[in-house]
Amino acid sequence: MSTTKPDPVIPAPYAAVLGDQDPILVMATTPDRLRKSLRGLSEAQLTKRPLPGKWSIKEIVAHLADGEMILGSRYRFVAAQDRPVIIGYDQDAFVVMLGVANTTTADLVDDFALARAVNLGLLDRIPIESLDRVGIHSERGEESILKMLHMCAGHDLHHLRQIETIRVGLFGAPKKRKAAPKKKAVKKGTSKPPKKTGKAASKPAKKAAKPARKPAKKAGKK
Repeated sequence: MSTTKPDPVIPAPYAAVLGDQDPILVMATTPDRLRKSLRGLSEAQLTKRPLPGKWSIKEIVAHLADGEMILGSRYRFVAAQDRPVIIGYDQDAFVVMLGVANTTTADLVDDFALARAVNLGLLDRIPIESLDRVGIHSERGEESILKMLHMCAGHDLHHLRQIETIRVGLFGAPKKRKAAPKKKAVKKGTSKPPKKTGKAASKPAKKAAKPARKPAKKAGKK
């Protein structure tokens, strides 16, 4: 992401996992990384909570989808209006009250991926100067779009790690896919000579018959 502004200050857990990575690149690759992290798990496993009161993997995915919808509206308000108020929300209430149990994890991933694609399209087309525009968060104060992007990318990585931790803790590490066996290369110079295809050449014809007997002696003089 090309901007001359220094990276904004974001919460320490997000800053630690984001480091100096490009937030836009992280955000663009998160849907595929999320799908990969869920591969091989049943819906029953995805809904299993690691501890009472802690989110299941499915609930984390629902939280990511909810958050992406909220962020999309924030980007738009801040990019279009002067210092709009950004309303905070109760993330636990969203997970509890928005019918997570009535859908599948796969559908939630699709919702998240679609919302993320729409938001990345918006961020790609607004002027670069818009990243410095700010809104007033009801709990955290001034927040620029640039800061939101860094927080979002760090938030993605934080929850991807959380999903991996839950998966390994409850179900063990995912099995690696076996690579297809490689075909053995034929070494040069080791091929066998081709088999003879035709019948062996016929034996030479027998020698011609011996010449006829010598002519009979001439008869005596008369």
